[in-house]
Amino acid sequence: MQEVRIPERPPHILPLPEGMTRPRWSVMIPVYNCYRFLEEALNSVLLQGYAAADMQIEVIDDGSSDGDYAALVSRLGQGRVDYFRQPQNRGSLRNFETCINRSRGIYVHILHGDDLVKPGYYQAMDHLFDKYPGIGAAFCRYVYVGESGKPLYYRNEEMSMPGVLDDWLLRLAQRQRLQFCTVAVKRHVYEQLGGFYGVNYGEDWEMWMRIAQRYPVAYDPAVLAAYRLHKNSISGSSYASAKNLQDLQWVIGTIRQYLPVERQDELYREAMRFYAHYGIKIANDLWYGLHDKQGARVQVREALSMHADPLMIWKITKLYAKMALNITSFIPRKKQSDI
Repeated sequence: MQEVRIPERPPHILPLPEGMTRPRWSVMIPVYNCYRFLEEALNSVLLQGYAAADMQIEVIDDGSSDGDYAALVSRLGQGRVDYFRQPQNRGSLRNFETCINRSRGIYVHILHGDDLVKPGYYQAMDHLFDKYPGIGAAFCRYVYVGESGKPLYYRNEEMSMPGVLDDWLLRLAQRQRLQFCTVAVKRHVYEQLGGFYGVNYGEDWEMWMRIAQRYPVAYDPAVLAAYRLHKNSISGSSYASAKNLQDLQWVIGTIRQYLPVERQDELYREAMRFYAHYGIKIANDLWYGLHDKQGARVQVREALSMHADPLMIWKITKLYAKMALNITSFIPRKKQSDI
């Protein structure tokens, strides 16, 4: 029977045997055709200086074809980093499921092979987990970087001092506010709640909401992780077909059930409005960056099915006028937070 690539419900995460000797950390690095970035990602973890007894590091390869990952891991890791290759490409969600099930640590950090951690990330997360033992997850502020690793812009602070976030479930329901590279989760939380499911775009937002519904979440405002933006992350087929907005509508509808009844409608409308405007931003990126007129129009149509207001109509009118005149020059603006 052929495996379903996108699980319809949270995949089961197997508990580890009782009495098993475990490291404190499992850094699980899912990769698929991101060879040119993996060395930087791996070095960012190895330079943290954790011993093998304290930190499992493993690369989980979903059938990449752009380089010899096993050789790279062997050369950099010198036996310190494990490598596992899927027998066939299973898709990102099944690869995340494999990452979690192969993890042995008390805390699990899923670090994509094109992202980075900054010095002190794991120490900061250790401090939060030790100080607030009831939390289910912890994360930090992060920076967006380009292909070269140069900083592009910084995520706003959630609060100014390390600690447990107030009203985090309600705040997170408004929009996605964090990236995989920032988040560390207790393994037993994944065991209780299951893995990632439902969609390929925004699936982590649903996961972080599921955690926030059940557990307090802690935060450190230091910039200790970097999320990389590169060509493959901008020009994917999900943008050209508006699958990104369709997936986000599934997420927004799904996370509604995690909210207090009296706030569900309000926060649902706020999230739909935010991501309708986000869709117009993507439409602009498709036109100015790729000159993809059809993709821009598809984004606009899907965004309008989610929400419409005078500001959106003005943005759309401006974009369509420039497409009609074939104006492709772009005046840089402050970037809106990406998902």
